[in-house]
This record gives sequence, C-alpha cells and structure tokens, in this order.
Amino acid sequence: MHKPKVFVTRLIDKDALDMIAQETEMEVWPDDAPPSPQILRERARDVDGLLTNIMDRVDGDLLDAAPQLKVVSQIAVGVDNIDMAEATRRGIPVGYTPGVLSKATADLTFALMMAAARRVVETERWVRAGNWKLAHHPMYWLGPDVSESTIGIIGMGQIGLEMAKRAVGFDMKVLYYSRTRKEHEEELYHMDYVDLSTLLRDSDFVTLHVPLTPETRHLIGERELAMMKPTGILINVSRGPVVDQKALYKALKEGWIGAAALDVTDPEPIPPGDSLLTLDNVIVTPHIGSAGARTRKNVCLLAASNLLAGLKGERLVQCRNPEVYGSR
Repeated sequence: MHKPKVFVTRLIDKDALDMIAQETEMEVWPDDAPPSPQILRERARDVDGLLTNIMDRVDGDLLDAAPQLKVVSQIAVGVDNIDMAEATRRGIPVGYTPGVLSKATADLTFALMMAAARRVVETERWVRAGNWKLAHHPMYWLGPDVSESTIGIIGMGQIGLEMAKRAVGFDMKVLYYSRTRKEHEEELYHMDYVDLSTLLRDSDFVTLHVPLTPETRHLIGERELAMMKPTGILINVSRGPVVDQKALYKALKEGWIGAAALDVTDPEPIPPGDSLLTLDNVIVTPHIGSAGARTRKNVCLLAASNLLAGLKGERLVQCRNPEVYGSR
C-alpha cells in the first residue's frame, strides 16, 4: 500500500516522529539549523505533507514547487512565516498548535517580568564578575515590586489570559487591551479593559501577546514607549517585529523606561553585536517561551496529529484556516 510522503523540517519529539513514521514515508531534516529555502523547495517537490517550524518560509514559490502538497502542519501558534492567503487559495489546510503551549509561555513571561523587576540577571552577572565586595547594603540593587503593582496585557488570547490568572495570584491590578473585549473573563479575573494609551501610561509592567500581522508590526515604537512610566518594564514574548527595536534601544539607553525582557527579537537570532546586548537593563532569551519539556512534547504530538489528519483528508485537530473546508 502506498504511503504518503512527508518532510519534517526539524528533529522533534520521538513519540511524535514514531506516530508519523507508522503511517507515512517520512524524511526528517537532521541538522539543528533549518533547511535553506532552496533545500526546502527541493524536499517539498514530491511530498504530500510538511511539518514546519517558524523559521521555515512557506510562500507561493514553495507551494508552486510542491504540487502534491495536501497539508502544512506547523509547530507553533504563530503562522507569520506562512502565506496563509496562498495556502487557503490552494485549498491546503494549515495546522497550528494553540492552547497546549499557553501555560508554559505565560510561565516564561512571568519569569522574565520578575527577573527584570528584581534585576536577577544583572546582579548574577555582577557577582560572576567578582564585584560582590560588600556583604549587604539596604539601598543597593533596588527594583520595582511585582506584587500589588499594575500589569498591562496587550492581547487577551489564551496566553494573555494565563498571564491574567498569574497576576491575580500576585495581587496585581490587571489592565488589558485586545481586539475583542472579554467581559466574562473581566469578571472572573477582575480585569479592566482600556485603550492602548491608557494601558501604557498606567502599567508598571507591559506584556505583549499578539500575533505578528501588518497591523501589529512595530505596535510598540517611540510614541508608545514614550507613554510608559520611567520605571516601566516591557516584556515581549510574541514576535520580535511587534517592537521597534531601534526605538526600544533609545528608550532603554535614555531612561524613558526602566527595563525590557525579550524572548523574541528582530531578527532571530539576534546578532552578537546588536546594540541592545550592550545594555544592562535588558534581558534576552532565545525564544524559549514554550520550552517546558511536557509542553514541547504535547506541541509535537498535536502537530503530528494535524499532519496525519490532513493526509487522510480529515479535518485538522487545530486548523488555522478552517475556511478551506467550506470551499470544498
């Protein structure tokens, strides 16, 4: 019996690969670095399914090179690397992995927020450099308290909601700005729906949880950073281009805001000589929002399930463009 051919663009969880291998003729890209666009086009030429990563560009050229393609399954919530309009036009369902990574990403966001507030990374580097001479001083290394402060959450999707839950546990006042108002959740978690300017002006911490779209590119620029408190802290775990990094550098260097913590950058990886990395009041982590071991396993299993469903002509467990089913 003929098995469908699939190309998996990165080594993923073994159980997920075993699932795929049982039902397909599978090729897995073995390197840590992603396949080049040319290699990806070559590997996709005769495949029925692709399992992709956010570093893989799935555009019209790739789809032209893959006439047999039935499904694209992405290991991520964001799909800004995929030309969704083109995939939909061709009737190709695109799988994604919402929900299963929301808690882990919110955990990382909260960790970054607390680390930036209490200057954890900055002081740890200071100790390793041999600078700890004085046993204790009551006025050294002060940072803003997290508990009983105000958090502004931009984007009240599943990750934003998980942030609100955690903030309530720290007795924080929760403000949020989102495309759609969540009145039921407002009552549950005592959140206040405000406009973006109010959120930026009144929040001690601002966290970003929006997809990358033309509307959200550079959502946070000079104008927005200038609205924040001088002690305010910005945390970005969404996508790097949501923040204008040149404007962020200026804001951090000139003291418009207190600090920033970034799990995503523009570009990724951030170049070693980037000006942001010269500042003490910024933390940069290498896009590890969903890197909890259990979470990543579940993400891989969901991506595998999406891939296999698409190959069978079944509805994907999580489909980013469900309109493809209505057009059939």
